[in-house]
Amino acid sequence: MVDRLKGKVALVFGAGSVGEGWGNGKAAAVAYAREGARVACVDIDLAAAEATARHIEGEGNRAIACAADVTSYPDIEAAVARTMDAFGRIDILHNNVGINIPGGPVEATVESWDKVMDVNVKSVFLACKAVLPIMEEQGGGAIVNISSLAAIRYTGYPYISYYASKAAVNNFTRAIAVQYAAKNIRANCILPGVMDTPHIYKQISGYYGSVEEMTAARNAIPPMKRQGTGWDIAMASVFLASDEAQYITGIELCVDGGLHCKAG
Repeated sequence: MVDRLKGKVALVFGAGSVGEGWGNGKAAAVAYAREGARVACVDIDLAAAEATARHIEGEGNRAIACAADVTSYPDIEAAVARTMDAFGRIDILHNNVGINIPGGPVEATVESWDKVMDVNVKSVFLACKAVLPIMEEQGGGAIVNISSLAAIRYTGYPYISYYASKAAVNNFTRAIAVQYAAKNIRANCILPGVMDTPHIYKQISGYYGSVEEMTAARNAIPPMKRQGTGWDIAMASVFLASDEAQYITGIELCVDGGLHCKAG
């Protein structure tokens, strides 16, 4: 389908990619554009945001790029202002930024706990704080928050702060969904499962003897016997942002090849 988002503006935090290939945020930004949205690509790495915007424009669609630290409210406000200056509205807020730092409840440091909570949870709060008044004045909007299957189950890696932070994103999203439902603002979460994106080669590969071993092990985990991709998250994001999902709010959509159904 095309033009499901025609006339809309998407603000994507975490629109860059940490390496070659298609991360969740980059794929979502491009997918929004392919469905007719104008896209503001925001990333802490300006070059990464610009690369995504260039790709969108190379396909004949409109995009801007800017840098922002999502733990900084002034940076968030600047990105929102830049989007409004360029496009005049914000219909879709996509919060994709997230990190994980190894450590269980004893091994994790206070500093690492605080950093993960700031990046994974505070960023979503700050973005919603800045954008919700705009959506309310416009008469509606859609928020897509990228959570994780780790929000609802242990995934095999010792990331205590990551589990807690993503669970917080889920319940934060539910609260937004209920509070703003009567104002035609929807808020939903996507819970990626075992994904093959540039992120894993930087954050997870150290747990395995080789990239090949990691790929084989992770492909074996979901019932579908393969990892998902950034495009799987992007397509789910487009659906939740579109009018096709106009009666859907407050959900946690697992995009995980059935892994959430699997015991153990």
